[in-house]
Amino acid sequence: MRTAFYISDGTAITSEVFGHALLSLFPVEFQHQTISFVESVEKAHEARELINKTASRSGEPPLVFHTFVKPEIREIIDSCDGIIYNFLEHFVAPLEQQLGVTAKPKAHRTHSIHENSYDYRIDAVNYALANDDGGKVDNYEHADVILVGVSRSGKTPTSLYLALQYGIKAANYPFTDDDMDELKLPACLKMHKNKIFGLTIDAQRLMDIRDGRMSNSKYASARQCRMEIREVEKLYKKEKIPFLNTTKFSVEEITAKILSETGLQRYKY
Repeated sequence: MRTAFYISDGTAITSEVFGHALLSLFPVEFQHQTISFVESVEKAHEARELINKTASRSGEPPLVFHTFVKPEIREIIDSCDGIIYNFLEHFVAPLEQQLGVTAKPKAHRTHSIHENSYDYRIDAVNYALANDDGGKVDNYEHADVILVGVSRSGKTPTSLYLALQYGIKAANYPFTDDDMDELKLPACLKMHKNKIFGLTIDAQRLMDIRDGRMSNSKYASARQCRMEIREVEKLYKKEKIPFLNTTKFSVEEITAKILSETGLQRYKY
């Protein structure tokens, strides 16, 4: 199996994002390995040695995605036995020409604690944790969005991803079996209806997820899952609540679709 390395003198998040995006275009399996905070010549030599050993062992040159700022470290990595993809080098010169400004590289700048979005994201994460699963319903006026849906439809991971990545305050509220006899929006949600976004999921997928948590229970039964999904989707349509079926989407895709449909302001940059 071909190995892909993601290396940086910072978090290596940028290398991972670009590298994964490119490799996802190809129907090939890769062994992924991330090496972050290669901030010294010594660490650069260690990383190069690891790449060279991998190349020797596999018989194929690894793919190396990197975003180094320091030229002396970049040169060491570039001399390895891998195939180099340097994203910064590829785009910096054309941008300098277009902007008429010389780039001033600085390590950790893209993920710095001093970036404008940092406080937004930390506050949003705290908010998501405090308002998870309907645990607190008295401060929804501070929410940017309120996710609703049946248990295990993806509300919590989506709330946290919105908070951590975009600084968006997302509360979430579950519709439970006790609500199903006469499902309607509770007062705490009705007064913030403009913030509500619904999640749904295919009944079979919901049953599989729940069975992993509470096997052979009413909670995980096909009948219960079908009934709950039917009732919440009926509610969404009746109340004209926008909703999304999460079955075939990752949390990143779910989040992107919510942002696209709601037009929420992002605090990522």
